[in-house]
Amino acid sequence: MTSIKELSNLGNRRALITGANGALGRIFADTLAELGADLILVDLPSSDFKKYCDELFNRWGVSVDHYECDLAIQEQRIELISKLKITLSNLSILVNNAALVGSADLKGWAVSFEEQSIETWRKALEVNLTAVFELSQGLIPLLRKGEGANIINVSSIYGLHGPDWNLYTNTNMGNPAAYAASKSGVIGLTRWLSTTVSPEVRVNSIAPGGILRDQPEDFIQRYCEKVPLGRMGEVDDFRGILAFLASDLSKYVTGQVFSVDGGWNIS
Repeated sequence: MTSIKELSNLGNRRALITGANGALGRIFADTLAELGADLILVDLPSSDFKKYCDELFNRWGVSVDHYECDLAIQEQRIELISKLKITLSNLSILVNNAALVGSADLKGWAVSFEEQSIETWRKALEVNLTAVFELSQGLIPLLRKGEGANIINVSSIYGLHGPDWNLYTNTNMGNPAAYAASKSGVIGLTRWLSTTVSPEVRVNSIAPGGILRDQPEDFIQRYCEKVPLGRMGEVDDFRGILAFLASDLSKYVTGQVFSVDGGWNIS
C-alpha cells in the first residue's frame, strides 16, 4: 500500500509553469516546490523573476530556472521549446497557466461586443489556446521521458458557462468573447490530448471561478450572492487541486475538467 505522502511527493521531478509571475502562477510554483519539484518558470520579458526564484530556492531548496517568453509570438515560443529540448533530458509536469484575462488592459478587449477588435481576438487566441497547443506538442518528447508525466491546462468557468451580465452592471469590467472562446478551446484540447498522448502522459484542466483581485464592491457582492460558499476565490484555494493533479495522487485521472469555483457553476 502506498501512502498519501509518497503519492504526493514530487522529488526528482521537474515542472514548467507558464505565466509564473502572476498571482496563480506564483501559488502554483510555491505548491510544486513544497512537494519537492524542481521548477522552470516562464513569463513575459522584463518579468521580475530573480527575487521570486531566490525566495523559492531559499524556502524549499529546489532548483529554480526561468525563461522569458512572450507567448503571443510564435517565434519566441519556438525558441523556448528549442532551448528546453537542449537543456532538459525530461519533464514531468507542464502547467499551461499563462493567459490574457478579462481585466487585461488591451484596446478592443473588455468592451462591448460591438467594440471588440479582431486584432485583440487573435492575440487572445494565440496566448490562451495556440500557445497551449504548441508548448504541449513541442514538449511531449520530454514529457514522455518524465516520471509521472502530466499536463495541467488552466481554463475558466467561462470556458464552461456563459457570463451573467448582471454582475457587471455599473462597473468598468468586461467579459470578452475571445476569453470565453479560448478557454472553451482549452477544455476541448485537454480532452483531445488526454486520449492522444496516453498512456505515458495524463492531461487535465482546472476551471477557476472568480478570484478576488480588487474588483468593485458591487461586483464582489453580486458575485458572492451567486456562490454557494458565499465568497470569491483566493489564490490559496488552488493549491490543493494543483497538488492533486500534478502528483501521483491523480495517477488514474485524465481528460477531466475540475471546477474550483465555490459552487458557482451549480447556482
